[in-house]
Amino acid sequence: MAGNSQRRGAIRKGGTKKGAVVGTGGKRRRGLEGRGATPPAEARTKHPAHKRKVAADKAKAAGRPIGKAPSRGPGRKPDDGPELVLGRNPVLECLRAEVPATALYVANGTENDDRLSESVQRAADMGISILEVPRTDLDRMSTNGLHQGVALQVPPYRYSHPEDLLDKVKQSAEPALIVALDHITDPRNLGAVIRSVAAFGGQGVIIPQRRSASVTAVAWRTSAGAAARLPVAKATNLTRTLKEFAQQGFQIIGLDAGGDQTLDEFDGSLPTVIVVGSEGKGLSRLVHDTCDSILSIPMAGPVESLNASVAAGVVLGEVARQRRLS
Repeated sequence: MAGNSQRRGAIRKGGTKKGAVVGTGGKRRRGLEGRGATPPAEARTKHPAHKRKVAADKAKAAGRPIGKAPSRGPGRKPDDGPELVLGRNPVLECLRAEVPATALYVANGTENDDRLSESVQRAADMGISILEVPRTDLDRMSTNGLHQGVALQVPPYRYSHPEDLLDKVKQSAEPALIVALDHITDPRNLGAVIRSVAAFGGQGVIIPQRRSASVTAVAWRTSAGAAARLPVAKATNLTRTLKEFAQQGFQIIGLDAGGDQTLDEFDGSLPTVIVVGSEGKGLSRLVHDTCDSILSIPMAGPVESLNASVAAGVVLGEVARQRRLS
């Protein structure tokens, strides 16, 4: 309509999406050309590699040692950092077992009960710091938020070296008895084995450095405080460590359902290293070949195998019985 041609919005402006667009006349032609090779990561100011290089240069200029921090996923703590025991029952169990701890966290506004009161009293008697923190802080410190308003901080465990463990055994007046764990990845099994070794007069536990459970807060709790009294050694190469113990006069005994001798035939009076494999895969091939003998536990029922920590406890109990009678 000609009479409305001057009305606002009646005519489409040029350069809009729906209308004709004026060309650039080649002014942006350079934007389509290549920009050359990408600079190295260290030369890009916003790249993490550039920041690491700057930090390394500063450390070098200051004479400090240069090292690369281990990469961690979001929310993960360092392997050698403190552990947190969460929940009212686990915290109380650790305090009753006198597990060494550095702090007891209690969330503000937490409803009191007998377990919490006893935990606070025991922590005070042991000289452990008692800290009241917002509940949001405990939520952030725990992985799942199931802390029931209380958490106990346990310091990182200090592992022994297999050679130090061997020296300790030589100096002991008790017959040598050590348990080595092969691919035991459940910290509850590790804690239960530590507890059994301490209960039946063993001198220590050996675990591989890789593909093995560590002495975490869960293992602390399961061991009922025995981890504070019994040394746990980390072996860089478990097979080589077992061979070194064999050269020192130890018999290396592996546990497996298809063993060449049963527990009834076993002589536990000699210096012994009992090797326990994982419940699913058992002993690894190299460790199996290193053992002097493979021991099986006779069972009356249709059960094919026992839990790793239960099997270790049964054999340790039999060894302790034999040594009491000898």
